[in-house]
Amino acid sequence: MYQWDFGILWGYRWLFVNGLWVTLAFTAAIVLLGLAVGLFSGLLRLSRFAPLRWLSQAYVEVFRCTPILVQLVWFYYALPILAGIEMMATTAAVLALSLYGGAFYSEIIRGGINSIEAGQSEAALALGMTPNQAMRRIVLPQALKRMVPPLMNQSIIQLKNTSLVSVLAVPDLLYQGQAAAHDSYRPLEIYTLIAVIYFVVLFPLTLLVGRLERRLARAD
Repeated sequence: MYQWDFGILWGYRWLFVNGLWVTLAFTAAIVLLGLAVGLFSGLLRLSRFAPLRWLSQAYVEVFRCTPILVQLVWFYYALPILAGIEMMATTAAVLALSLYGGAFYSEIIRGGINSIEAGQSEAALALGMTPNQAMRRIVLPQALKRMVPPLMNQSIIQLKNTSLVSVLAVPDLLYQGQAAAHDSYRPLEIYTLIAVIYFVVLFPLTLLVGRLERRLARAD
C-alpha cells in the first residue's frame, strides 16, 4: 500500500508560495484585461453598424468554440511564426487567457444590457439625452447590477484556467507543484496540496457570489 508522507511538503513551501503568487497575479491581469476586452466587444455587439457587430461576433465565437489549451499553444508557438514577433511565455499566456475570458465577458455584458427594458432608453432620449449618455447614465448602471454575479463566476473560472499556463512553463502553482513532484517522487501528496490550495482560494469566492446573488434577488 502507498505510504502517505505529507511531511515532505514543508521543504517545498516557498515553491508553493511563489506559485500561488504568480497564479493570483495572473488572475488579476487576465480578469482586468478580459473585462476591458469584453466591455468593448459587448458594446460592439450592440452597434447599429453591422460590420462591427459581425466582427465582434466572429471574435466571440472563435474564442468560445476553441479549447483554451489549444489557444495557449497556438499563441505561444504559432503566432510568433506567423507575425514574426518573439513572445515570452507569460505574454502569450496573458494574451490568450484575456481574449478567451473577454469572449465570455462580452456575452455577459451584452446580455445584461439587453435585459434592461427598452423603455428606459426611450425615456432617457425623451429627456434630451444622447444615446451615449443614455447608455452610460441609465442603462449601464442598471445592467451592471444584473451582470455582477455572472461576471464574478466567470472570473472564478478564469482563476482555474490559469493552471493551464503550466504547459508553457510559466511558474504558476501547478508548474511549481510539478517541479516538486519530480524532485520528491511524491506526486500524490503534492497534487493533493495543490487541490487544497485551489479549494481554499476558490470556495470563499463561490460563497461570496452566492450571497451576492441572493442579495440582488431580494433587492429586485
